[in-house]
Amino acid sequence: MVRPDATMILRHLLLILSLCSLCLAADPFKVGDTIPAFATKDQHEKAYNYEPGSLRLLLVAYEMGVGKDTNAWLAKQPVELLGKHQAAFLADIHPMPGIGRVFAMPKMRKYPHQIVLGDDEKLLERHPRKKGHLTVFSLDGKGTITEIRHIDPEKDLAKLFGS
Repeated sequence: MVRPDATMILRHLLLILSLCSLCLAADPFKVGDTIPAFATKDQHEKAYNYEPGSLRLLLVAYEMGVGKDTNAWLAKQPVELLGKHQAAFLADIHPMPGIGRVFAMPKMRKYPHQIVLGDDEKLLERHPRKKGHLTVFSLDGKGTITEIRHIDPEKDLAKLFGS
């Protein structure tokens, strides 16, 4: 019988711990969680820093069609709408290929509202999503999630902002 040595046991233990931490890190956000601070850029390459408590609404689009619908609706609203409601619009662009960015970024720069760019998969890995829907996080004054909704931007954004 071969007895495992200490090095082998340690390697197995580290592997198990690494796998457990990956499982924990991948849990989607839920009501009661706090969205941690993050830094990224907007469509004009201006720095954007989120600190817990700085927003009441975080709108997140994970698909190009949902992002286009959201941008189309926001473009028809007063430019101060997002700021007035302590809201931000975050578009997931990390899966967009380089050639797609060549055409998409100039279009995004034409919008009068700020589009926060999610260009890092890790930034969005815990965000729950529903195909064809915009994810809306309602946040309290400390950045704790009080509600998560998945809405149709064409039908539900007006209701969300009371217009």
